[in-house]
Formats: sequence, structure tokens, C-alpha cells
Amino acid sequence: MLKLFQNQPRAFGMIFLLELWERFGFYSVQGVLTLFFIKHLGYSEIDSYYTFGAFSALVYSLVVLGGYLGDHILGVKRTIVLGLITLSAGYFALAMAQGTTVFLALGLICVGNGLFKANPSNLLAKCYEPNDQRLHAGFTLYYMAINVGSMIALFIGPIIATNYGYAYTYFMSGIGLILGLINYCLQRQTVANINSIADRRKITRIQWCLLFLGLGLLSVFSAYLLQHIVLTQNLLWGMIVCILGYYLYLAQRETKQHRAQMIVALILMLEAIIFFTLYQQMPTSLNLFAVNNITPQILGMGINPQSLQSLNGVWIVVLSPFLAIFYTALERKKINFSIPYKFAAGMLICALGFLILFCSRYAHDEIGNVSAWWLVLSYFFQSLGELLVSALGVAMVAELVPATITGFVMGMWFLTTAISGFTGATVSAYTALPQHIKPGLESLMIYTNVFGWIGLVTLIIAVFMGLCAPILQAYIQEKKVLLMPETQTGFSEGTAL
Repeated sequence: MLKLFQNQPRAFGMIFLLELWERFGFYSVQGVLTLFFIKHLGYSEIDSYYTFGAFSALVYSLVVLGGYLGDHILGVKRTIVLGLITLSAGYFALAMAQGTTVFLALGLICVGNGLFKANPSNLLAKCYEPNDQRLHAGFTLYYMAINVGSMIALFIGPIIATNYGYAYTYFMSGIGLILGLINYCLQRQTVANINSIADRRKITRIQWCLLFLGLGLLSVFSAYLLQHIVLTQNLLWGMIVCILGYYLYLAQRETKQHRAQMIVALILMLEAIIFFTLYQQMPTSLNLFAVNNITPQILGMGINPQSLQSLNGVWIVVLSPFLAIFYTALERKKINFSIPYKFAAGMLICALGFLILFCSRYAHDEIGNVSAWWLVLSYFFQSLGELLVSALGVAMVAELVPATITGFVMGMWFLTTAISGFTGATVSAYTALPQHIKPGLESLMIYTNVFGWIGLVTLIIAVFMGLCAPILQAYIQEKKVLLMPETQTGFSEGTAL
């Protein structure tokens, strides 16, 4: 495993740790936010799901803004630093917030995440040469960094929130971001030679002031949207239409081969929305299922039921090195397990994860609870599926779109998660318990019935994706034959040797 890390570009370790600390902060908040809305703000389960969905939608829809700033205005590195500073301010503000001021802090977090999220992966993509065989293994290991941070955060965060209060969890998130910023400052020389035109541009004081003013206003507007869910949905769909139109405009300007590759990328992003709708169940319906119907005990040890969300990160960390080795072995043997097939396989495996939860209804105890091992097994399949879809999404963007718009399209990739904020909330709402039903056998039947339908529908979609995979692969294969190397990933001056 150590050899896999050593084979990556020199900047890989710095970007790995940067993403780890940022995700630690974010997931510390996300892991407790649904129940925070219920217990702290007095929301119903359905209102909590949709408010969390709106938060997720804003968090990821604003990634397009960060991608654009990184590509064309501030450059990737300055946008990363600005995102870290904004996020840490948001977490500290959330720790001190009272009443509706909570939404002002959440708005700041939305903007900070939007600035940050697309740019580390964009920076990493620029570290690889065109057609670099290390790309898929590298991005799989990079994805492991995300889940090391989330695993620790999702385990510790709920425990701290339960025993000491939510404010301490949010404060811990802010500390994580400060550590990430320190890590970047100490190792920034590893990316000193990775400079796009935007990175080299000088930003005046007036421009900085205007930028800060704009980000402040955007934070306030985001806070307003979090309290007006319907308006947020309408604006999100309007923004999607505009971004999609701009993307198709950019594709139309490209050569025939480039245009075909961008259409393939768009189709894969549409497939990813389905996956992220499933992923959205982890902090919502699966979290409440764990709280209400899981016996919180593994290997004889008691565990906070909310901390079972960390199983996703545990499995990602365990499986990532093996999958990276598997990809490397396939490359060595010239076996092409391309992204369309990986996406289809990932969806099939995710379907199995939810069908397993449906089967748990036949193994409950006298009060309607089931063993935590059902979630352990379900998270295994969901995490493996995640590695085949979400982990390679940014690699897919790096492979299929021109380097000049990588940041923007990275933002589009994360927009799939924004859309799933609401599609996931709609699915989660089917598990909301009526007021007259208390946790027990009846709630178990409600949860597992919905999980069964999720698994069945996902299975059908996975089969359809598998049938479409050869067609998409044909376009990707055409690119490798027809396109010149400079149209591939990254800038030549951006490779760390």
C-alpha cells in the first residue's frame, strides 16, 4: 500500500491531507445535522429531511462558483485557501449560533464549501501527465482521504454532541479546518510549479474587497434560502438549466470528438444523480433507522447509533487500497474496465446493499430491533458501490473534458450531489414515521419496505446502465485513438516530477 502512495505525484500527500481535514470538519457537522434540526429547532422528520436536503443542495450547487473562480479568476490555490478560511469561520459561527442565526452560519458553510470543494481534485488532476496510468489508482486513494476524515468525524461527532452538546462538535469542525490550512501552508511548495493563467493573475485590493462583499451577500442569501425550501428548489432547477445550457454551448464549440466526450461525461453525471440519491439516505433515513431500530452494539461493545454512519468511511478506507491495486493490475494486463462499466457495477452493488436491509425485517427481536451487523453488511456494499461511482467521478471529468474547463465541470460533477439533496429528501420522506407510531416493529416495517423498493428500482436502473455501457465506451475509446495528448488532463507545467 505504501508503494501505491509513493508512486503518486509529489503533491499527492499534501492534497490528500488537505482533503482529509476539510472532510473531517464537514462530516462532523453533517453527521448530527438531521437530529440537530429535530431536537434543537423542533422540526418534524420530514421538515428535517428537506432542510438537510436544501443544505446539501446549496453546499454542492455553489461548487460551480468555486470551480469557476479557480479556473478563471483567483486560480485553484488561492480559491482553496479562501474556501478553508470561510469554512472555518462558518463552523465557529455555528458553534456560537442561537435560534435563527444558525442559518447564517450554515449559509457561510455553504459558501465556504462551494469555494473549496472542486479545487483540490482539480489541483490533483493537473499533477498527472496525459494518459497517466496512475490516474484511477490515485483518485481512488485520494477518495480514501475523504473517508478517513469522514470516518473519524462521523464516529466522534455524534458522541461529543450527545455527551457535551452540538456546539462542541461544531467547534471541533472549525479546528479541523485550521489544521488543514496549516498543512497547506507548510507544504505549498509541492504545488508551486502548478500554475494556470488564473493562478498567475494579480488580484488588486479593490477586487479582493468586491469579492469579500459578494461572498458575504451570498452567505446571507444562502441563509434565507435554507429557511424557504420551495424557493431553494426552484432556484436550483433554474441554475441547473443555465449551467447545462452553458455546458452544451461549450461542447458545441469543441471538435466533434471533444463534443462526443463531453456528452458522455454529461450522461455519466446523470447516472451519478441516482447514486447520490442513495448516498443521501446515510445521514437521513439510514441514520434515523439506526437510532430507532438498530441494537447499538458491535462485538459486545455499545456504540452511539448515530456513529454507525462511520461504517461508510471504515469500509471505504479498508477497500480503497485493494481497489487501487486491482485497477493497477488491470492496467498491467491491458484489461479495460472503463468508467461506464464501473458506474453500472457500482449501482448494482448499491442495490444489493439496500435489498439486504429489506431482509433484516425477518430477523428482529421482540421489540422490533435488528442487529447492527445488518448495517455493517449493507454499508459494505454501498461503500464498494461508492468507490466505483463517486470516487471516480472527478477522474472521469479529468479524462473526458478539456483542461481549460476542468474546474467548471468539476463543479458540475458536484452539482449532481446538489440535485440529490432534494431527490434524496423526497425518498427519505417515505420513511418518516407518523406521529402515532413509536420506534418498534411498525417502524421497522416502514423503513425496510422503503429500503426494499429503493433496492429494486436501483437494480433495474443498474441493468439499464450496464446495457448502455458499451455504447458509452465506444465514444471513450474513439477519444483515445483520435485526440491529441494536449487535450487530456492538466497543464504540462502542472506536473509534479
